[in-house]
Amino acid sequence: MLRTYLKLAYRNILKDKAYAALNIAGLAIGLAASILILLWVQNELSYDKFHANAGQIYRVTSSIGDFKAAITPSGMPAGLKADIPAVKNIVRLSSANTTLFEKGSQKFEEKRVFYADPSFMDVFSFPLVQGDRATALSNVDGVLITQAMASKYFGDQNPVGRFLRKDNKDNIVVTGVFANIPANSNLQFDFILPMASLARTDNGLQKNSWDDFSFYSFLQLDKDFNPSAANLLGLEKHINQIFHKHNPGMSALFELQPLTKIHLAPSKLGDFPGQGNAQYVNIFFIIAILIVVVACINFMNLATARSARRAKEIGLRKVAGAVRGQLIVQFLSESVFISFISLLFALAIVSLFLPVFNQLADRKLAIDLSDAKFWISLSGIALLTGLISGSYPALFLSGFNPVKVLKGNIKSMGGNLLFRNTLVVVQFMVSIVLLVGTVVIYNQLKFIKNRNPGFEKANLLYMPITGDTWSKQQSLKDGLKQTVLTSDFTITSDLPTNLANATGADWVGKDPRLNIAIPCMAVNEDFTHVFKMKLLAGRSFSGTAIADSANYMVNEKMLSVMGLNAATAIGKSLTVQGVKGTIIGVVKDFNFKPIQQAIEPLVMPFNKIGGYVIIRTLPGKTTATIQALKNISQNLNPAYPFKFDFLDQDMANLYKESNKWATFLTCLPFWAFLYPAWVCMAYLPLWPSSVPKRLVYVKYWGPLF
Repeated sequence: MLRTYLKLAYRNILKDKAYAALNIAGLAIGLAASILILLWVQNELSYDKFHANAGQIYRVTSSIGDFKAAITPSGMPAGLKADIPAVKNIVRLSSANTTLFEKGSQKFEEKRVFYADPSFMDVFSFPLVQGDRATALSNVDGVLITQAMASKYFGDQNPVGRFLRKDNKDNIVVTGVFANIPANSNLQFDFILPMASLARTDNGLQKNSWDDFSFYSFLQLDKDFNPSAANLLGLEKHINQIFHKHNPGMSALFELQPLTKIHLAPSKLGDFPGQGNAQYVNIFFIIAILIVVVACINFMNLATARSARRAKEIGLRKVAGAVRGQLIVQFLSESVFISFISLLFALAIVSLFLPVFNQLADRKLAIDLSDAKFWISLSGIALLTGLISGSYPALFLSGFNPVKVLKGNIKSMGGNLLFRNTLVVVQFMVSIVLLVGTVVIYNQLKFIKNRNPGFEKANLLYMPITGDTWSKQQSLKDGLKQTVLTSDFTITSDLPTNLANATGADWVGKDPRLNIAIPCMAVNEDFTHVFKMKLLAGRSFSGTAIADSANYMVNEKMLSVMGLNAATAIGKSLTVQGVKGTIIGVVKDFNFKPIQQAIEPLVMPFNKIGGYVIIRTLPGKTTATIQALKNISQNLNPAYPFKFDFLDQDMANLYKESNKWATFLTCLPFWAFLYPAWVCMAYLPLWPSSVPKRLVYVKYWGPLF
């Protein structure tokens, strides 16, 4: 029987080619859009699940008041393993380092360089294609690299056992090669160095410190441990008790974060780049469902709008003995058949547009045609779409009265108009919602783009201070002052675009219950001038560290935390990192984190550690300024390649993810209006009879009705 129904469906498609093409095209476009979105949603939800022990791995995060970070003390992981039986293994990971590597005449500054404990190879399952997994991180002078880096530095040669020069002073040997890191890994790296190598110079590692907060800590729990909410809460309580036993003077709190949840969790200080957004995942999942729903509604409207074409067929089949159930199965089989044909066209559309979608989403999504789960999922979507879209037409058409139909009394059976009109209204409502959402997003992005962050961001060029440059700081300053192109400069410890450093602070009258970490950025005497910031009270730094080594500048928000104002703050005592000093200046609040985040308190000590040279370029002189800065860099620091960037570009990158998806969202309303347009075509025969048919029917759409 089913075979007969499929034959009838095939014949009806051939009989009404224009109608079939319209329906198939509508479903195919809807399914293609949904498949693309669902591929991205699946990718976002798959992060770090490829690790063999993914379900047992947790990252330890810390919080001090509202200050939440992904980093912990260096001595903490080993202490937890010793005191908590449920902890099977631990691994520490440093933050990303910028390191100079050299092979022959090739020199590159690499930014994705991490230090890790040897247990890194046991806890995580990154495939090692060359080298011994058991000993790869045991050599203090060794390094693990990815296949991409092996090709970059060694070409087709086997890199294992070969040497690289690090930071112009250390020779290190390649002990293993990782397969290129999967795109759905939250941790993206090119080099892994042994933690023992960093311990040579890191005091916190040497002392197993419990107060340095410099490392990522990952725990692998025993498989017998039940990760219920209550058990995890108890484990977190135990962790906090152990920490406060080692560091009773600090009121930090620690939590366990599942490895597979890190990518979509709210961002914390120190999180790896490329953090996802759970809100985007939820929004686009809903949009994918809405797209399929609108496609189904379109199918229903087109099927019922042409009901007169099927009326006599239904009447004759009922007279011949067909029962309503048989007719329902027939129409459902037709819709399912069309749905599966649409699925094939949808896959072709997806294959065509997937490269563009990947570029927009900054992902490497692919369709694995050999994956049985993929085909089962798609078949399920097509089957469900066919059943939903064909349900109402099947119920409506199978309910025709054969006597009235054979007498030609079709108009009397228009009871479905209210439901059909409701469906059309729903389609237009979805379109309007998407349009309004697009306008809101556009205005938000326009606001972010044009909002004054509190300083003049244009024409700010910066160069990181690397190698021996800071040891020649006076020569650096003299060189910058020699030409008008580079003379308008300042030196800051960090870039004021997404400031990450924070520290504790004390002052007279501080509430002992106040538990807060204060962001900190060291600046020099030209900071407010170069950034064109407004100084509300006091003065900026003088030109010598001797005069201002223990003085501080603060922002307005810091004063509100301290219970002061600009008029009363100057001369007040402030202690930061154990250094007691005096507030000498107050600057107007400015954004040093993404604009979506509230402005936080900020302390600015005098810069004695280097960091970045930031230059305000003259209009039209940017190229000449870059060349002048390059000459200065090469004269003072010839062993390191010259690098520069623009501050406004860094700020734009903070909103890169939002901009990408806003661009995608702006395309949705155009798609959403496509279906209502098709539905209007289906309603053409319902126009008043006073309208001449030649104004209604066209050459290609007339046969539908």
